[in-house]
Amino acid sequence: MSHSVQAKAQFNFNKLQKRLRRQTGQAVMDFNMIEEGDRIMVCLSGGKDSYTLLEMLKHLQRVAPIKFDLFVVNLDQKQPGFPEHVLPEYLDTQDVEYKIVEEDTYSIVTDIIPEGKTTCSLCSRLRRGILYRTANELGATKIALGHHRDDMIETLFLNMFYGGKLKSMPAKLMSDNGEHMVIRPLAYCKEADIEQYAIHQAYPIIPCNLCGSQENLQRKHTKAMLAKWNEEHPGRIESIFTAMQNVVPSHLADNELFDFKQLKTGEVIDGGDIALDKPDIPKQPAIAAEQESADVVTINLS
Repeated sequence: MSHSVQAKAQFNFNKLQKRLRRQTGQAVMDFNMIEEGDRIMVCLSGGKDSYTLLEMLKHLQRVAPIKFDLFVVNLDQKQPGFPEHVLPEYLDTQDVEYKIVEEDTYSIVTDIIPEGKTTCSLCSRLRRGILYRTANELGATKIALGHHRDDMIETLFLNMFYGGKLKSMPAKLMSDNGEHMVIRPLAYCKEADIEQYAIHQAYPIIPCNLCGSQENLQRKHTKAMLAKWNEEHPGRIESIFTAMQNVVPSHLADNELFDFKQLKTGEVIDGGDIALDKPDIPKQPAIAAEQESADVVTINLS
């Protein structure tokens, strides 16, 4: 590789790394994900997203104006062929506290779910319970997961298509038992950026053969639909995510979310409505311009 090509590749990687760091810091700030004295449990699966999550949080730990601790947890579910040595060997080089939790959820899932059926629902419930238990045992104040912007958009459409709900995957939420705060610091990051970053970092990726590789998974079909949209209509995915951050309840149809019954004449809510006219829809997707120059946002996490 020539010097000029090498320099260009390094320049592009630096831009990519700055963007991921900035977007992670912005999400942490926008949703108040991390506070002084937090002990964050980082869930590491061995996939590109969780490796990138750990890297971004380690950087944030170095530059943030507050002090917080990180520790890593991996759940070894005992699926056949799982390379048990990979994650311990990698984590030994990272100067981070970690714990490998061994639970044979694979046998439970395969015993209960008939062959050919998707295993995600049971698998995720088992995994969630084990991780919550581990968080309690190790004194975690927050649980960090590696879901990114594209996961959130896919979940929005899955809930619309199959659940009849306008509901996505939140950047921050309370667990169903009310005991754990779950955060997704990569909420603003694109999967394509994470993938490029992981390739450059040469992470020892461990593919999931328990659920992520199942061809009949509805999420795969939704992902393919969004990929096609992105190819045919550049900017559409960004516009969808922007829409998720700009919800107007008065212009939807949920009586629980907005009190339509009590709406009176003389009240102009959210700009009102033009009623008989067609709404003025922009011809091009609304995409916020990215600030490539910033290394990491200035954040106040107090």
